Amino acid sequence: MDKHIIECLGKSRITIQNGKITDITPPQIKYCPLFDHHKGIKEITPEKIKENIQYRIDDFGMCTPQRQLKMKDFLNFGISEIISTLLDENIIDCAIMVCEGCGTVIITESTIAQGIGGRISGIIKTSPINPIIQQLGKNNVINPKTAEINQIEGIKKAIKMGYKNIAVTITLAEDIKNISQIKNKHDDINIYTFVVHTTKVNKKDAKILFDNCDIITSCASKNIREIGFKKSLKTVGQSIPIFSNSENGKKFLELRLEKIGGEKSKKNKPDIPYPLI
Repeated sequence: MDKHIIECLGKSRITIQNGKITDITPPQIKYCPLFDHHKGIKEITPEKIKENIQYRIDDFGMCTPQRQLKMKDFLNFGISEIISTLLDENIIDCAIMVCEGCGTVIITESTIAQGIGGRISGIIKTSPINPIIQQLGKNNVINPKTAEINQIEGIKKAIKMGYKNIAVTITLAEDIKNISQIKNKHDDINIYTFVVHTTKVNKKDAKILFDNCDIITSCASKNIREIGFKKSLKTVGQSIPIFSNSENGKKFLELRLEKIGGEKSKKNKPDIPYPLI
């Protein structure tokens, strides 16, 4: 069955089947500054969600065989933009990411990292779409038959393929222990952890994720913001702050800043998501 479930636009869950939107759950966030600034959405409603998702399906083929995978920078600062910069600068060899139609996949091209991560966030479940798998390379997909999402297996596969400097995007605190175990077994491998899609993460998981990441995005998370503003080594952005919790993470943020010409001037009262949860 062709079925894809994504979380976005106020942490609404959207189901897409055979290129058609079949379900939209009520959004838990009413306002997101990114969608306001880039799409003019002042209030996130089911109607606005449907309109935006349909635009993505029509524009770049989201969740369809017509998916366009390559894209240049969209935001000045986002996780996919940082990862793309690291790939361009040969600081990492590959990134373990999630793409609809193939699940966990190993990415080595910066424009594809951006085309995947910059266009869709929060893929909860997906099913195989063969043209997407073929574009990304069947050998780079951890399970082409099921489009499984499993970042730990993605790291293991990347190591077997000979990659030494690996970035991985995660959302689950339970992945942290497994990543630590892999690091302990491979002294010659560098694994850099990027935490994404953090809205509504509980306090316990927020602490686990923050304490063990290189970079973490705040999204609309109250708990991540509380920790990040106290402990981050380097913070970039005001509306959707991105925090670093390692020297490597700090360097990655600084490298991205250098590429885009430095930080923008700060606002006295930046727009932030509402509510923070």
